[in-house]
Amino acid sequence: MTLPDPQAFAAQWLAAWNAHDLEAVLAHFAEDVVFTSPVARQLLDGSDGVILGKAALREYWTRGLQLIPDLRFEIVGVYAGVEAIVVQYRNQKGGLVCEVLIFRDGLVAEGHGTYLDAAIDGNLAGAGKAGITPRSS
Repeated sequence: MTLPDPQAFAAQWLAAWNAHDLEAVLAHFAEDVVFTSPVARQLLDGSDGVILGKAALREYWTRGLQLIPDLRFEIVGVYAGVEAIVVQYRNQKGGLVCEVLIFRDGLVAEGHGTYLDAAIDGNLAGAGKAGITPRSS
């Protein structure tokens, strides 16, 4: 198991997201990554919030950047585990989010976007304006 330096990883992750450089973000992810997100559950019909593979993750995040063109993150904290890094950040709307990232061979093999309950709806606020109706559960 090879875990990257948590602070260096978080700095690269932040710079890539704030530049809206998806290829730089995705460079840290394995081809067979599994990513879960309650936002994906509401935006992607049939996904149940689970995104399988780097190509699908690219599509999801591309769509997200189209819906949220002012997306910007500010890191609040970085936490390291045995095989995991958690990046806690504040998004452009001030919502607190944590990404739990599980590593295998130096790449993210599994990721989980986690939101304060009140923040989930706030992250979808621009979806209707973009012509996308969040899926109802």
